[in-house]
Amino acid sequence: MPARPGKSALFEQLEADGIKYMFGNPGTVEQGFLDELAQHDMRYVLALHEGAAVGMADGYARAAQRPGLVQLHSGVGLGNGIGMLYQAKRGGSPLVVLVGEAGVRYDAMDGQMAADLVGMAEPVTKYATRVLHPSSTLRVLRRAVKIAMTPPRGPVVVVLPADVMDELTDEPALPTSLPDTRSRPAAEPLAQAAAFLKDAERPLILMGDGVAASGAQAELTTVAERLGARVFGVNCSEVNFDTTHPLYGGQTGHMFGKDSARVVADADAVLIVGTYVFPEVFPDLSSPFAPGARVVHIDLDSYEIAKNFPVDIGLVADPKAALADLARELGPGWRAGPRPEPGQGAVGDGSLMDLFARTLAERSPQQLAVFDEALTASGPLARHLPPRTPGSFLQTRGGSLGVGIPGALGMKLARPELPVIGFTGDGGSMYTIQALWTAAREGIDAKFVICNNRRYRLLDLNIEQYWREQGIAAHAAPTAFDLSRPDIGFVELSASLGVPGRRVEKPEQVADAIDALWAHRGPYLIDLAVE
Repeated sequence: MPARPGKSALFEQLEADGIKYMFGNPGTVEQGFLDELAQHDMRYVLALHEGAAVGMADGYARAAQRPGLVQLHSGVGLGNGIGMLYQAKRGGSPLVVLVGEAGVRYDAMDGQMAADLVGMAEPVTKYATRVLHPSSTLRVLRRAVKIAMTPPRGPVVVVLPADVMDELTDEPALPTSLPDTRSRPAAEPLAQAAAFLKDAERPLILMGDGVAASGAQAELTTVAERLGARVFGVNCSEVNFDTTHPLYGGQTGHMFGKDSARVVADADAVLIVGTYVFPEVFPDLSSPFAPGARVVHIDLDSYEIAKNFPVDIGLVADPKAALADLARELGPGWRAGPRPEPGQGAVGDGSLMDLFARTLAERSPQQLAVFDEALTASGPLARHLPPRTPGSFLQTRGGSLGVGIPGALGMKLARPELPVIGFTGDGGSMYTIQALWTAAREGIDAKFVICNNRRYRLLDLNIEQYWREQGIAAHAAPTAFDLSRPDIGFVELSASLGVPGRRVEKPEQVADAIDALWAHRGPYLIDLAVE
């Protein structure tokens, strides 16, 4: 392989791995390799804030099941992206994040923007490293892709010093070798797990996004039906189980451990698949499982098995293979009774949000894909647009606000054949509202709905529970939760960023607004007054 600068070889390696998009916000220390970009077949998707860039890559990686490539600018750019990187880590998004740096030769100078970039990144990534010699540039990039894509997937940061990128390397650009992790459980513990579950009178299944990552939705459904077990989502932000299935029970708590404890309290056997337990902000410190309950945990991430509470059987195995084997051990049959038609029992609550979701379901193209960051408005979406088909639904995870708009953009780039709509709140949208400009600039035909209640409504709900637990009389919520002074003009703001839209305040405006949204070619926004 002839020698060429690392900044050029970098793109050869990315092309060898089939990476088509780089989401980023440029800076001076990356100017060398960004100048090379025009010589290569890669699309640079410019974001006006690093959080938006990471959010777009996160949505892309989740929808495409491929690496999402991000470019960030030194310590300040990495710092701006850390909140979204945390979300990517908690959700297992395979991101490869390239962070520019002035150069190894300046390490002793304590220069402008100097920082321990690897140290900054380590708490919010699966792996972080720094290229120190041109002869290892491509080796490190391949390692980053491999680590990001190997279950449990997650974001990887690679720091690229500018002086190293200017040096020559003769490394060949080769496709990254990804290990096959489709391992199966051994026969003896599998048979024991099946016996525990089959003998149970009140079995329960807790599932997470490891099911979707493995493509194990059908196998999970078979096991649930053969056990007659209710299925609850824990760290569940993708389609892991058809939410119209009669065995679907909903989600456990994401804020308070007591909510999750109520779900599992009566189960005499629990099967955990593809998730950690439990991911609440305020988890229970004592085990929520009933005394004597048998607990079986299947996951490729050995760290998560028995991390917080003991289990009877832990199987480090691919969920798809393990669930298929478990279904055979359980044998045929279905203990759940007749299955109703999808959508049966969906009853609205009379709100404008409910009407909007119902009308959207009626007037939207087929195979609609949804990115949901609506939080307190998610109930009507789940009711009228229930997640059923893998790859058609993504939800926020990890607690970072602002992923709704950029996540929908990444989803659309990954699945251009699908109509895509992203839901966010008025508060969450303002973390990354700049992403609308990217939608207009790149002509990304995604649609957006801001569920506008003029508040951080989730904080209202959480503090009300806090008052009840602390025996505090209800009173006015903190003024810090209020977003109404002054009101944000989302339609005007969106138009200033190149995306047209309209405000919807009354029921009679809903149908026309939805028709206008789908009739418009290109990005479009609806400011929906949900309260």
